[in-house]
Amino acid sequence: MRTRNQIVTKGLLATLTAGLFMACQNNKSANNAPAASTTNNAATAAASFKIAYVDLDSLEARFEYFKEKRAELEKKQQSMDNTLQAKARSLQNEFEDLQRRAQTLTQEQGENAQRSILAKKQQLEQEAAQMRATYSEQEAKFNDELQTRLDNFLEAFNKDKRFAYIFSYRKGVSNILWKDSNYDITTEVIKGMNEQGATPAK
Repeated sequence: MRTRNQIVTKGLLATLTAGLFMACQNNKSANNAPAASTTNNAATAAASFKIAYVDLDSLEARFEYFKEKRAELEKKQQSMDNTLQAKARSLQNEFEDLQRRAQTLTQEQGENAQRSILAKKQQLEQEAAQMRATYSEQEAKFNDELQTRLDNFLEAFNKDKRFAYIFSYRKGVSNILWKDSNYDITTEVIKGMNEQGATPAK
């Protein structure tokens, strides 16, 4: 399941850092009322800045709709591979048969047989390319649908705006270098999405 990697930009980090620095500086001026107000605002903003993350490996392993659709795609891929392999074996057998009969054929017969096999080989290559392109389109559509489902769910899940950011996490390929499990909302997300079942993505 391919998802969008979300990262906090350097500009945002710089702004937050500058804001906190200014808040600390202003806090030293106890007699300055506007500075105290600024400090309070910065502290409030920092306190309300909460993040969470969703473990995509766990989501894919436990989200029933994903598992069902992935199984369907894998079944289609296996069927495609079996079809292409059977046709390739048939063509290989035909070629080997031609080699065995080569001494009994006239030059014209041999050349015609070779042209026929070559044409079948080219046709098989075109068929394979078309089948793989169709499968890739289905897989891309599947991934887009899952992303839409996740986006829609998280938008509703976070409608109270309790999280400023919700990141995706996947072991080994994530931009998140360290994570605190206290901010893991994966179980809640999986439970909610499974309860939605096969509701079409909007």
